[in-house]
Amino acid sequence: MLWLYRRSLTIAFFALFLNLFFLHAYGAARNHNHEAALKGKPAHETTASILGSSELWFQSLENWQSEFLSVAALVLLSIYLRQHGSPESKPGDTSFEETGE
Repeated sequence: MLWLYRRSLTIAFFALFLNLFFLHAYGAARNHNHEAALKGKPAHETTASILGSSELWFQSLENWQSEFLSVAALVLLSIYLRQHGSPESKPGDTSFEETGE
């Protein structure tokens, strides 16, 4: 149980990621079939067939790129920039060597 608890955040994020990815594929299949029906074409796409499509992977990777960029910006900026008066922040003119942080 301790092993599972120690990795629970990673497990939760992977589970969330996989669920959202499959929901994206499911929604893309429904959308494709709906558009095909509107055009009078046969609707035959399944979630499994959409998983192999380049359009789904392009959309997903494009979304991941923007998400990773925003998270990286938040992390890096929070390390090097200071907000005056923040309880978590040291004084702006204090060096890393003086505080050890």
